[in-house]
Amino acid sequence: MSIMEKLGTPIGSYAPDFELPGIDGQVHHLSRYLEQYRGVGVIFMCNQSPYVFSYLERLKQIQAQFQNQGFTLIGINANDPNQDEGESFPNMKQFALVHKLNFPYLWDSTQDVAHGFGAEKTPEAFLIDDVGILRYRGQIDDNAQEPEGVQVHYLKNAIAALLSGEEVPQKWTKPIGSPLKWRL
Repeated sequence: MSIMEKLGTPIGSYAPDFELPGIDGQVHHLSRYLEQYRGVGVIFMCNQSPYVFSYLERLKQIQAQFQNQGFTLIGINANDPNQDEGESFPNMKQFALVHKLNFPYLWDSTQDVAHGFGAEKTPEAFLIDDVGILRYRGQIDDNAQEPEGVQVHYLKNAIAALLSGEEVPQKWTKPIGSPLKWRL
């Protein structure tokens, strides 16, 4: 167990609820998603990380694969735009349009949600069940650089187990990605 896992939301605990603006002009609440879906994947991501770029197609495939089974992904950008203008809310809208995201993309301007979850990298995945319990956190899979070289699909395996009513086999993996850009 990492220090961030100890500081953030522990596996088996309630995930922090949130109310965040999305690039669609709507306000998104985790509690509303939990009313609609059997599983919610929260991905802390951003507009400029090479790790996020390498995972974008895989994230869209995960959404497409599981969306009709009672699951949705939610992307959240918590990076400080004062450190990098490319992380601003208008740039998030452009990013989603250019990359044709098929899941909501939300802005955590205060970074409160990222702190509550204990996020530290982009991308970093958190899987929440329909009552709001955190069931998995960490990597999307075991090969950030080469999709064809993936041996273990951590997030997909966790989602499949959750939707089947089974115990998630591996509950935590050490996140790999770009460090979150915290406000100074």
